[in-house]
Amino acid sequence: MLIAIDAMGGDHAPQCNVEGAIAAAKEWKDIEIVLVGDKAILEPLLTEKPSNLSIRHASEVIGAEDEPVRAVRRKKDASMVVAGRMVREKEADAMISAGNTGALMTTGLLVVGRMEGIERPALAPMIPTMDGRGVLALDLGANMDAKPEHLAQYALMGSVYRQKVHGLEKPRVGLLNVGTEAIKGNELTKAAYPLLEQLPIHFVGNIEAHGVLSGACDVLICDGFAGNILLKSLEGTAGAMFSILKEKFSSSLKNKLAAAVLMPELRGLKTMMDYKEHGGAPLLGLGGLVVKGHGSSDAGAIKNAFRQARIALQGQLIESISKEFSNGERV
Repeated sequence: MLIAIDAMGGDHAPQCNVEGAIAAAKEWKDIEIVLVGDKAILEPLLTEKPSNLSIRHASEVIGAEDEPVRAVRRKKDASMVVAGRMVREKEADAMISAGNTGALMTTGLLVVGRMEGIERPALAPMIPTMDGRGVLALDLGANMDAKPEHLAQYALMGSVYRQKVHGLEKPRVGLLNVGTEAIKGNELTKAAYPLLEQLPIHFVGNIEAHGVLSGACDVLICDGFAGNILLKSLEGTAGAMFSILKEKFSSSLKNKLAAAVLMPELRGLKTMMDYKEHGGAPLLGLGGLVVKGHGSSDAGAIKNAFRQARIALQGQLIESISKEFSNGERV
């Protein structure tokens, strides 16, 4: 299997992307990795070059400030676009990018292409939970608005993903809402509820936001507007809590001694809540596997994105989702 990475995308690119790719190439010999980007910039960063790692030159870069649609259409030789074209033309089995989210979504739609039967692809990151299982949430920002039918498609794709990538035999699918009763919510959620009940999934009903981290479901369904607010709120809360703990534990000698005793557990907690452990979020609903890395991904997060892509390819994720929608009768 061959995985291409937009080596120029991300806050710490290209250094962290190269380091993460080298680590992944050394760890998994059954994958071929292609660094897509400016060869003159990338080659000096290759302190070592595993035999299963190579470079594909791309002369342009899509930056965080670029308008997504215009950039994808005009910058034909941008590293992100070239990687997407490799997936579309079957030169690569998957692509990874930590670059401009809007541009990657546009690349997915205009370059890679949608899967037959899918109206809108969804961004599906993992949210850590207290039970360690995590919850796959979609959509968390690819589409600000959604129709009930879109949420139903998200539910089916998310269920298949957790089966194929995480090995859950019967993933619990929940609908993000303001109450657990079926009659609660806005027009979107009230219309989506009966559609989810009819799907061949394990639908457990409405899930309130406070139940997400406790592991009330394995797949959480919502529109991109509500989902992105949920994600940013959780990230902000976690960051604030760790900052407060750090301040309190360093405020006195007694607290510093207590911190020294608790440090292994605190590190474990931080690791459990760290997005870098998951590596990236797939854009589900495209004709090929596209994984979105966090913009601030370090080398470890990039390596984990390769791990995630590798598992998805081994589990034939795209083929499995496509099979569910091929006859157009499921949703």
